[in-house]
Amino acid sequence: MNRASLAGLILGDGRDVAVMGALNLSPDSFYAGSVTTSRDALLAAADEMVAQGAAILDVGAMSTAPYLDGEIEPAREADRLGDAVQLLVGKLGVPVSADTSRAQPARAALQAGAHVINDVRGLTADPGLARAVAEAGAGLVVMASERGGHEGMPPIDTVMELLSESLTLAAQAGIPAERIAIDPGIGFFRRRGMPWYEWDCRVLADLGALRALGRPVCVGVSRKSFIGALDPRASEPADRLPGSLAAAAAAVLGGAHLIRTHDVAATIQAVRVAQAIARAGETA
Repeated sequence: MNRASLAGLILGDGRDVAVMGALNLSPDSFYAGSVTTSRDALLAAADEMVAQGAAILDVGAMSTAPYLDGEIEPAREADRLGDAVQLLVGKLGVPVSADTSRAQPARAALQAGAHVINDVRGLTADPGLARAVAEAGAGLVVMASERGGHEGMPPIDTVMELLSESLTLAAQAGIPAERIAIDPGIGFFRRRGMPWYEWDCRVLADLGALRALGRPVCVGVSRKSFIGALDPRASEPADRLPGSLAAAAAAVLGGAHLIRTHDVAATIQAVRVAQAIARAGETA
């Protein structure tokens, strides 16, 4: 069975698909509706997500969208992330994940009480990040994202190669496999010889191939730009909820174990229906 424990949250085969609520602190986030700019707003948004059924919260302090220039100084990211995690941990009854690819912000978040690091660069941006996760005994989500090599390979094969490299880096740092989930990086491939929206659709269609890596799969499709590319009426992230729910359901049918979303209540309903359909198919 593909199973992992992220701060006590058991993900994988035989378990209900879990939903991760995404909280953003950066005003540069691609989806303005997800941004909280005060402590009160952050706590209220987090509390609402938990009440709606989020099993884990993921907090980001810097925009990671590949088509935006949202990078800030590591110290500033660390301050934002550490303060936010400290505010949330212990108050809501669910684990808190920190969305960062850099060691300094990760250490600040872990010291503040985060028990999971969600790295969109798959441990390749900062060698110190894997060490920080290992030393803290934290959980980890590694994502595939655009980098050199693997040209000419089918999308899912590229994603698998990149995730395999990240899992090797995690093992070398001493992070146990049973504390790791993998993410195929929907929205993070832009220069692969085909339209990015076609890339994302192909990866979602072939998601089941990731089972070969032996790790639970986390998928983030919420409000992503491929939805806007497929429907001109959804050019703005605020108009992409129906497409997000369709993609989330497709991911569950493809074998996803964790869905990251900005819209917890609606996504949980879509996930439950998709999971029921998938289970019915298994017993037919």
